[in-house]
Amino acid sequence: MKTQFTTIIEPFRIKSVEPIRMTTRAERVAKLKDAHFNLFALKSDDVLIDLLTDSGTGAMSAEQWAAIMRGDESYAGSPSYYRFKDSVQELMPFEHIIPTHQGRAAEAILVSIFGGTGKHIPNNTHFDTTRGNIEASGAQAYDLVIEEGKDPSSLFPFKGNMDLAKLEAFLEEHGDAVPIVMLTITNNAGGGQPVSLANIRAVSQLAHRFGKPFIIDSCRFAENAYFIKQREEGQQYRSIKDIVRDCFAVADGMTMSAKKDAFGNIGGWLAFNDDDLAEKARVRLIQTEGFPTYGGLAGRDLEALAQGLHEIIDEDYLKYRIRTNEYIVERLDKMGIPVVKPAGGHAVFVDAKSWLPHIDPLAYPAHTVAVKLYELGGIRSCEIGSVMFGRQTDGSEKPAAMELVRLAFPRRTYTQSHADYVVEAFEMLQAEKDSLTGFKVIKEPKLMRHFTCEFAPL
Repeated sequence: MKTQFTTIIEPFRIKSVEPIRMTTRAERVAKLKDAHFNLFALKSDDVLIDLLTDSGTGAMSAEQWAAIMRGDESYAGSPSYYRFKDSVQELMPFEHIIPTHQGRAAEAILVSIFGGTGKHIPNNTHFDTTRGNIEASGAQAYDLVIEEGKDPSSLFPFKGNMDLAKLEAFLEEHGDAVPIVMLTITNNAGGGQPVSLANIRAVSQLAHRFGKPFIIDSCRFAENAYFIKQREEGQQYRSIKDIVRDCFAVADGMTMSAKKDAFGNIGGWLAFNDDDLAEKARVRLIQTEGFPTYGGLAGRDLEALAQGLHEIIDEDYLKYRIRTNEYIVERLDKMGIPVVKPAGGHAVFVDAKSWLPHIDPLAYPAHTVAVKLYELGGIRSCEIGSVMFGRQTDGSEKPAAMELVRLAFPRRTYTQSHADYVVEAFEMLQAEKDSLTGFKVIKEPKLMRHFTCEFAPL
């Protein structure tokens, strides 16, 4: 007798819908040419399933929409700020909570304090805007993820972990040139892989032994906590809230894009325990974002984030969220399509280097897959490979460590049938993959080129 359900159901009802404009393959071919084959340049109306990012693309709840009506737009001292601050501190026990309009603004303020020529900033893996902010200041960004995190097929449960031996050697070698130690949870550029609580604590201990502030890049903190609960010994019977608090209790600060694990369409924050650092950050905030009790956000946005932080730690939601990605990974793996395993928290990652070995990394196999996926199914994804990370600060180019196609699923936005459609599109792509030839970049900016560069097919 069957005793357990295997069907994935969304732990919510849908109260409001928006239409998807259906397009033909011929239309999509023309749209790609008009966009110079850069998927960021497509109009969202021309996308059937938009998996470009999970940042700010999720659906807000009825309670969040209700909270928006309570938003107070006072320039200074709004009660909406204090509700937001209390919600953050309930999960992250920092003394100073500094709102920003999104995560990269928090990063920019952080780097304005700690960056600069000659500085060296380590992380498990810096993502694109973090790296861009660091390099724009003249500092260098270094990735010290464990070796398992560079192997898409490895089943190690915490592939986002920092390599502690490498971090210790790095701190010994660079000394005073290291202003902070960072850690990204989950490790987005490495396949959405989690960092264990033990590793978070060990990184904190190392940073503090060398006298360095420890800063967590935190935008998928709840997904990371769920993985800790599922996979780390001794954590299975603890609440997500308690695990989250333990993760941040050992940190000196955090940056946050609230467009991810706070169910926000906009927003972020920077947090510190140190009074002097917080004062420096607030001065910079006033120059670039706004007064410290709104930080570039409307009061209604702060209210939505306050409510979203209560909802994100719901285990039924987190179970559904991660199981959806596991389902797609299992289906693609069964078809022989190489994917990053175990499944990531916010996205499915396809290993284009293994899947298209006939395309040189500097002909951008992951971008090639992403373009073809849009042509076949109207699905927009994101390359995380040599387009994003191949251009070096000296102007040279070298292949990235991995060539990944990220299918980032917006929160509470798509259904089971959308997931099945994505799998079907990959079935079609599987039949055509050997005919793909790659791309070249014909126009690019100096930093973060993947957002605006132009391509031509080889």
